[in-house]
Order: sequence, then structure tokens, then C-alpha cells
Amino acid sequence: MAKILIVDDEAPIRRTLREILEFEQYEIDEAADGQEGVAKVQREKYDVVIMDVKMPKMDGIEALERIQLISPETPVIMVSGHGTIDTAVEAVKKGAFDFISKPPDLNRMLITVRNAMEKAELVNTTKRLEKQVKGSSKGVTMIGESAPIRDIKRMLERVAPTDSRVLITGANGTGKELVARWIHEKSRRSNGPLVEVNCAAIPSELIESELFGHKKGSFTGAIADRPGKFEQANGGTLFLDEIGDMSLDAQAKVLRALQENKITRVGDNKEIKVDVRVIAATNKDLREEITAGRFREDLYHRLAVIVVRVPSLNERREDIPLLIEHFNRRVSEDSGHPPKQFSPEAIQALKEYNWTGNIRELANVVERLHILCDGIVTEEDVKKYVFPK
Repeated sequence: MAKILIVDDEAPIRRTLREILEFEQYEIDEAADGQEGVAKVQREKYDVVIMDVKMPKMDGIEALERIQLISPETPVIMVSGHGTIDTAVEAVKKGAFDFISKPPDLNRMLITVRNAMEKAELVNTTKRLEKQVKGSSKGVTMIGESAPIRDIKRMLERVAPTDSRVLITGANGTGKELVARWIHEKSRRSNGPLVEVNCAAIPSELIESELFGHKKGSFTGAIADRPGKFEQANGGTLFLDEIGDMSLDAQAKVLRALQENKITRVGDNKEIKVDVRVIAATNKDLREEITAGRFREDLYHRLAVIVVRVPSLNERREDIPLLIEHFNRRVSEDSGHPPKQFSPEAIQALKEYNWTGNIRELANVVERLHILCDGIVTEEDVKKYVFPK
């Protein structure tokens, strides 16, 4: 059932519109002034807003501007007993769907509401399709304009078009996977596959089969021939995430594959040529791992042709407002609710927070505030829901 918000300081007008629209099977909500109407749009999602121009506390034109910021896809129909051509033109210029004079012609009102909903549905359908297309095509972006991020972008612009191997380092949650995907999409291999392997998530006894594949009957459970990740990534990019957690035996076989551009499936003796660019990532200091005997130095030098260190969020605090905006918009799109507004004080508090979980933690915090806060997110909300007790 479509939901409509009526914003008018005259109770009889609200009552009349409610009766007519409820008869047409619309769900109705009301607000007695512009300020209350804006607050309701911040909390709820409406299919249409019908709003008076002349109201106490906040007039309709100002409320319209705020609603446009909070929920630009929501059509707003302006209604006024003081209607003039100038007011109507101003309302439409500010983004109103239409302007109707009081007392409203109810037939025209119903037609206008239906037209507004049809247009909104068309716009939403178009956005969904655009989102699907973007999701299936190139579109990885790196959010941020801080000096460390600008340096990384400049480096990647030079590195991505080559076939050089890249080692990405950085703490958990800093966005190493995003960097790998960005390199792939900017490379000559972007039309080929990007195959990701989390080396920490695969048991050591299975990592060889996962990377190189296996022949039917080579071990219990090998009921059919199976290609590994190197073969699946042929012509594209293989991303070895958390490579510092790979066993020494598997490291030796990866080294051979990088040296010879050939792999052999488990249980087979046939060599298979592969054309793969390898990007690796780790949250560990591999030089310390080499000293401790847990990582092969020769493999390190094969992987670390280019080393990209992704900074922690604490090192790029000036990017936090942009990241908040990005995650806020993403949560809004996923939930179907309007984006939250963050007060300057709330943003400053988040900029000063110690982000031990980096960007992943910030994304979770924005989602938490989006769900738990009513209206504008304040500094008090941040203290209540983010800062540890």
C-alpha cells in the first residue's frame, strides 16, 4: 500500500484529503507544520508528500528544500490558498512535482498523486537498473582525497596497466581487496576474470587443491577432475589475500607456478600453462615472517615487484566525512530509507575516534547509527552508540 504524508497546518484540509485518499486505498500520515513534516521524512519513507506553502515554524518552500536533500526521489505536491504564478514557479524550480491551489480540486489531486507515483516508480526502476548495470561492469572507486590516498591513486595509475606483480600491505579493514580490484579493472586484463582466494580461510591440507586443482581419484572426495584458481584466472588476475597465512609447502608450489607460468593438478603429472597476473595481500610484516622462518624469501621477492601500503583510517582522518557520506548512501539504498543527516559535531567526533577496525569498522558504525538514530545524527548519538563505555 502506497504511503502519503499530508503536511498542512489546517486540520480540516488534512482531514478532507485523508478521507479522499484513504478511500483510494492509500496509507496516510499527517504533520501540522513544515518542521514536523521534515522530521517525519527523515524517519519514514513516503511515496508522495502533499504540502501546504504557508505554515508556522517552517514554510512549505523551506520544507521542500530540506526534503529534497533528505529524500530527493520522493515527489512533493505543493498546495496553497495563497497561490500565485510566482509561488508555483518557485515551488517547481525548487523540485516540487506539481502545484495545486486551495481549495484543491479533488479529482485533479487524485490524478496528480497517481502521476507522481508513476513518475517516482519509473525513476526508481531506472535507478535499480543502473545499479544492476554498474554492479556487473567496471565501477570500483577509491573514496578519499587525503594525501596518502592521492599518492596511492597516482601509483596505481602507473602500475595497473602493466603486468607487474603487486603486494598490498596494510592492517585488517583498510581496503586491500578494493585496491586489488581497482588494479584489475584498470589493467589490460579487465575483460578477463578476477579470481580471489582467501589463503587464511582454506585449511592447509586443501590449499594446494584449491589453487592448482585436482585429478579425479587423487584423494578421498575427489570425485571428478577440478580446475584450480590458477586455471580459473587464466587471462585475468589472481588475488591471493592473506598470503602470509599460506603454508610453506603451498608457498613452494606457488613460487614454481610464478617462475614457470605452469601448474600441475594434484594427482596428475600433466603440466598446464597459465597466463595469470598475481596480486597478493597481507596484514603481516612478511620480512618478520621471513626472519621467523614462516615465509619464503624467494617468494616474497617474486611477489613484491610493486609494494602498495594501504594506510590505516587514523592516518587519513580527513577522508572520514567522504566515507561517512558513501556508507550512509549505501545503507540508504540497501534499506530503502532516506539517508541520515550527520551534524558537524557528530562528524568531528567520528573524525577524532580511534579506528582500530579501520574502514570496515566505520562502515559498521554508519549502519548502526542509521538504524538506531531518529532524525539528525548528533554528537550525543555518537557518544551513546559508538564510543566504548
